[in-house]
Amino acid sequence: MDDPGVITTVRPAGLGRLRDPRFLLLSARRAGRSSLMAARMPVGGAGMLPGFLIVGGQRCGTTSMTRALSHHPAVFGAALQLEVHYFDQGYDRGLTWYRSHFPLRAHARLAARTAGAAPVAFESSPYYMFHPLAAGRISRDLPGVKLLVLLRDPVERAYSGHAHAVSAGYETEPFERALELEDARLDGEAERIMADPAYASHSHQHHAYRTRGHYAEQLERLEQTFGRERIHVIDSDAFFTNPAPVYGEVLEFLGLPRGGHPVFKRRNPRPRGPMTQKTRAALEEHYRPHDERLASWLGHQPSWRA
Repeated sequence: MDDPGVITTVRPAGLGRLRDPRFLLLSARRAGRSSLMAARMPVGGAGMLPGFLIVGGQRCGTTSMTRALSHHPAVFGAALQLEVHYFDQGYDRGLTWYRSHFPLRAHARLAARTAGAAPVAFESSPYYMFHPLAAGRISRDLPGVKLLVLLRDPVERAYSGHAHAVSAGYETEPFERALELEDARLDGEAERIMADPAYASHSHQHHAYRTRGHYAEQLERLEQTFGRERIHVIDSDAFFTNPAPVYGEVLEFLGLPRGGHPVFKRRNPRPRGPMTQKTRAALEEHYRPHDERLASWLGHQPSWRA
């Protein structure tokens, strides 16, 4: 999901949220999707499985990349929703449920005949990169899958992540206070998830503003499971500044011919007020060793440190 900008009002929580027409509309849409997924279940076994995944990071341009790739005639995204969240939140639903999100193999082959390439399915769920169990689950169920990772300045990502959480009703605290609470909110949560795969941590998913920017730790975990050659890292700033060559490199990594006419558009942008200089300076200092570790993994400085 992309950068939403700043949110100047806080959505009410609890009963107030239930009266929010946006929340009611979202709930109705989710119910409708669940009904449609249930209707597709009998043919789920004939559905495709992804050949690649966009696994993160959150607020780094994943929606824009998803939309661009969906224009390729040989590429097929998940039906009804951009983020399936199977390998983090829905793994107990089973592989047949997951397959039901994707086109039937025969239909995809027919639709991709003019592309000059075999059809490939994909989905984008930015929590996969951060969730402690997702990598192992993906490797087990999708052998040979390739991973796309988008990264942006972690300071901006943290600020954007907070704005998104406020907008979605997951956060009521201002940014600086949320940063103060983060360590306590996340304390032991990753360990609880690993000890009990059925455990879903609200704070681990929605309140890790600073921690999600520890990119090197997450990339190292992915590399241990998938190997370096199956991971392609995309600089979000480069993608938004000059998208065509970045998109071309993605197609080359995926083994796909150039095709279609993608619309390179930044999704979900909203203007937001500036971060305080004190908070920015503290975050930049916090990320300094993490960015150095990332530079070692990448083999070059990330764009925000260059």
